[in-house]
This record gives sequence, structure tokens and C-alpha cells, in this order.
Amino acid sequence: MPTLPMPSFLSSYWESSFNLKQHIQEFLQLDAEILETKLEFGQQQMAELGHKDFDWEQATAFYRDKVGEVYLFELGAWHLASHDYIGDTLRLIADHAHGCVLDFGGGIGTHAIGAALCPHVEQVVYCDINPINFDFVKYRAEKLGLSEKIIFCVEIPPQKTFDTIMSFDVLEHLPDPSQQLLEFHQILADEGKMILNWHFFKGFNQEHPFHLDDPQAIDTFFKTIQSNCLEVFHPYHITARCYRKWN
Repeated sequence: MPTLPMPSFLSSYWESSFNLKQHIQEFLQLDAEILETKLEFGQQQMAELGHKDFDWEQATAFYRDKVGEVYLFELGAWHLASHDYIGDTLRLIADHAHGCVLDFGGGIGTHAIGAALCPHVEQVVYCDINPINFDFVKYRAEKLGLSEKIIFCVEIPPQKTFDTIMSFDVLEHLPDPSQQLLEFHQILADEGKMILNWHFFKGFNQEHPFHLDDPQAIDTFFKTIQSNCLEVFHPYHITARCYRKWN
């Protein structure tokens, strides 16, 4: 299958993932060999931490206080290993993002950076409760000259409407993803778009102990999204889906 062209304003992603590896190394002041080791074992360490310490009643505290740098390495390794996949996600963002964009649970910032580079985007609100991710993405924004276009918060700003809402690999970490979806629907502009994905699966070997897989909660989620949103077709082979308001 031919590789689709990357929009010119996202070319720096294709060259270096927006300098992701360099940014992690500089931000944490690691030498190259140690960084490679930590990236290699990040997913394993994150799974071990989840089996040991994760509790749905304390999920917010887990992601805010307990995961530490391990989550940064796990996310970094995933983004670097999934370069083409995330590139297609950025293409989808470039197709639809405009105006004021919310990146909810923005992680290591790749999607927020991609959105901020889109010509029709005026501002990106990066929202994440993990303090290390939060500071890391601030560092990335400064390095890439995007500090004025990306603003940072740990909660969705009240009384604010968004033209685009993005949330990737987040909904499966929430005890009630349907409620979060309804909040997105409420704060989305009438002509706005939501770009979302989810992975309600703990893994074949329980490698994702912190993912929601309760059948009733998942049924409620799909009923909620189908009764409130209409899917917008896109041609990319990725899990992210695009939606607009239906009612």
C-alpha cells in the first residue's frame, strides 16, 4: 500500500517524531545508553506497576502520583515504535482540527504539537494530570517554538467551548468513560469534531491491568456515543475515529 504524503507543516514529525527521543534525553538529563534501556523496559515496568498498585477507586492518584518517569518511557517507546501509525493519526488531526483544540489526557504531547502546527488551529489546550508529562510537554513546546500556541492545564477549563476535541488512549483508563464522553459532547461547538480512540482490553497476558474491560460499562459507552454522535469517515488504518454531534 503506498505511503500517503505528510502535510508539509508536519514534516518534522516524519523526520524525528518532533525530536521526541532528544527531548526525553535532555529533559531527564540521561545519557543515550541509559535512555535506550529505559525505553526498552518501559512497558514491562508500567505493567508491573499496574499489577502492584492500580486501584480503580484511586485511578486519578495512580496516574498523577505513582507512575512517575516510568509512564514517560512507556509512552515514548510506544510512540517511537508506532511511527507510521501515529503519523496517520496526525494526518487525521490535520484533516479536521481547527479553532480551539482540547487535547484531553495529552500524554507526551505528540498530538498536541501536531495540532498546534495545523494552519487552521488557533490554540491547543493540553490537559493532563501527570506532573512529569505536563512539565515534559511544556519543555517540548518551548523547544519547538510553540509556547504561545499551546496552553497547559490539569483540568478542562470551565465555561469553555472547543472546536476540536482529541483524546487518545485515555478513555479506557477512566472508570466511567461514558460520562467523559457526555462532557466532551457538552463542550464541543455545534460544528465541531471529536477525534477519539479507546482500547477496552487488558491484554492477552494482562499487560494492561489498568484498562477498563467491564462489559456493562463498555455497552453503556457504545450506546452513549451512538446516540449522541455521528461518525465521520476517514481513510486511515488506525483505531482513532472522528465524530460530529448528532443531537
